[in-house]
Amino acid sequence: MARLGVVGATGAVGTVTLELLAERGFEDVRAFASERSAGTRVAFGDSELEVEEATPAALAAGDLDLCLFSIGTAASRELVPAAADSGTVCIDKSSAYRLADGVPLVVPEVNGGRAVEHDGILANPNCSTIQLVCLLGPLHDAAGLRRVRLATYQSASGAGSDSMERLRSQDSVEGNVTMDWDFEGDESEEESKLRAETRKILELPELPFSATCVRVPVLVGHSQAIWVETERPLSPDGARDVLAASPSVRVSEPYPTPRDAVGGDDVLVGRIRRDPTVENGLVLFGCCDNLRKGAALNAIQIVEFLSVSGAPLAVRGRRGQYFNTAPESIVPPAASGGSGGRLRRP
Repeated sequence: MARLGVVGATGAVGTVTLELLAERGFEDVRAFASERSAGTRVAFGDSELEVEEATPAALAAGDLDLCLFSIGTAASRELVPAAADSGTVCIDKSSAYRLADGVPLVVPEVNGGRAVEHDGILANPNCSTIQLVCLLGPLHDAAGLRRVRLATYQSASGAGSDSMERLRSQDSVEGNVTMDWDFEGDESEEESKLRAETRKILELPELPFSATCVRVPVLVGHSQAIWVETERPLSPDGARDVLAASPSVRVSEPYPTPRDAVGGDDVLVGRIRRDPTVENGLVLFGCCDNLRKGAALNAIQIVEFLSVSGAPLAVRGRRGQYFNTAPESIVPPAASGGSGGRLRRP
């Protein structure tokens, strides 16, 4: 069985990652975190793991086959290359490598075939992107996408453990809707990430796409209102049938809520109806547990996809030429010509 490391094991996503790995039968797992957390213990199934300090030297030791990173962008840029350079396959959940050439950005149900093209680093998309493309991918297959607009309502857990603690401690009357991301001109960083990542995963580089993202006083569970224009006619009933047959999607009528999604592994979708303002328009409402499918579970599903694909789970001695450089200057591996094949619901 593969030897796995979880970096960021004491954070909101890292603890869920350990929970899911134990649930899914992984045994040879080590936990890594910052110097402050080193020496503490974290739950892993019915037992505990001692937390090791995540340093470049520790991760470069070559005694891990795969490593799942749930840390910030700056820390990923320091630690991921050290692990990858030793031959460890790295699945990074930060934004450090998502848009880098030659690094697959993978949601297994949508473009799992791209995972096998990795050369040591794979990127886990933004939590809102994962949720969105699980719905858009099947609709694109069925009728083509012409345009996407959406509004997101993102929970406190998407901003990390400290944000969750602030929400827990505040009086209910203090609840507010905020936009707590950095802005780049008229657009928040989150909004531009959603557009760029969706285009990369769906392989639609010119897809017209507009988003407005807000943070809401909900502990766990992201919601999205989605307006889609398709190239070919698709009725609400047709869209409902397509989505009901799609992996990791559950139709929940009359409408889903974040509370419904918490603790589950599916993207919930409801209120599927026609948008009368445009030709071939549909409107959907989706919810997802952003700590599970929106982060931890997707990365583990990438591991599982690689395990059954025959792709190497460790690539010894091939790292330096690609990963001892900043993300924007990564040299892409040779094109494989593979498809963006996806998982299908049995």
